[in-house]
Amino acid sequence: MTSFYLSKPYQPPRAPKTLPLNEPWALFGGISPQKFMKVFWHKKPLLVRGAIPAFKIAKDAGEPLGSPLSAEALFKIAGKDNAESRLIKAKPWSFSQGPFQKRLLPAINTPNWTLLIQGMEAHHPAAANILSWFRFIPDARLDDLMISIAGLDGGVGPHFDSYDVFLIQMAGRRRWKISEQKDLSLSPDLPLKILRNFKVEHEWDLEPGDMLYLPPHVAHDGIALDAGCQTWSVGFRAPSYKELLQEGLWRLAESLEDIPELEKRFADPLQNASDCAEQLPEELIKQIEGKLHGLKLNQVKTFLPGITAYLSEPKQEAIFEGPSKPLSPEAFNHALVIGGTLKPHPQTRILSLGIAVYCNGEEMTRGQPKPIQLAWRKLSAHRAINKQKGLENTGGGSLYEAYAAGWLVFE
Repeated sequence: MTSFYLSKPYQPPRAPKTLPLNEPWALFGGISPQKFMKVFWHKKPLLVRGAIPAFKIAKDAGEPLGSPLSAEALFKIAGKDNAESRLIKAKPWSFSQGPFQKRLLPAINTPNWTLLIQGMEAHHPAAANILSWFRFIPDARLDDLMISIAGLDGGVGPHFDSYDVFLIQMAGRRRWKISEQKDLSLSPDLPLKILRNFKVEHEWDLEPGDMLYLPPHVAHDGIALDAGCQTWSVGFRAPSYKELLQEGLWRLAESLEDIPELEKRFADPLQNASDCAEQLPEELIKQIEGKLHGLKLNQVKTFLPGITAYLSEPKQEAIFEGPSKPLSPEAFNHALVIGGTLKPHPQTRILSLGIAVYCNGEEMTRGQPKPIQLAWRKLSAHRAINKQKGLENTGGGSLYEAYAAGWLVFE
């Protein structure tokens, strides 16, 4: 067993509600989030030594820190039905998907393997806390936190991602090789998407507490230099425009069910005798144009509610269970008023579009009493609410419904 698993586990703090966006952060090597976004985000890589200073401080004091999660804990999570896990082996390359029984997973000291577990923020508060550090990037862009644990020489081969990623070293060392090459062709006949011609331009060995940021399409290859090496990857969503427009249009079409006027039948009392019967009638085209104009379907803001709802949907693997002994609506409201803290379930996604709030694909503020709407906006902005006044006579509304469904939980 590698010695860093005997170390005291690092306890990542949760970020404050209000992030100092214009002040220097150690996480970004002494520059502010604002400067990071302007200079590096979606533009060029950034290597940060000591991005998490606690690791170096503890090491210098002779009390090195280990990962918040042990190998044993990660293996246990990889065995769960609601965890998205993959096992990759090299020499030769092979790929398999979980859940995994413990006996099917390699021993830590076995070389040439990597276990990947997606959506770790739903399985451990340390991962959720790490994600909170990056909330200066819109929630709509955030995907999840993935943990990679590997044996010596373990990796997934040289590849590229279509999204931005922060690679945080949490245990052991990993050697990163990167290239901004234009040739991103893949090797044929392999079970993994591995680059055919990877040409290394930069190479670094990352220690615990170091971080590497990579924008999309930067080729990279990470090799574990220690058994039990852990890299925590904060990844971001990059849906295609086609995907966004398709989802927006689909939800827009659904919303037409709520407009009684559209139930009326098409009528054409002004239709003339036609000598081009095969053509779509001009009268039909004219009336459709009028309806589209009246519904403002030619404006982008008409599509945004559907797109927001889509981006607020949870991952397919998400499983929600309501409380085994749910509070009554009255007790629920009372708990919030006197100081109980209500938070989103780790797998819940909440987004706002102006004053409207969407949770797990549903608009939660439409038609709700004003105190419920205000509570949702606060919940969306700060990821928690407590001492919420004005709920006494609301019955809890959609806030209580989300709690009963397991979307929201008391801390």
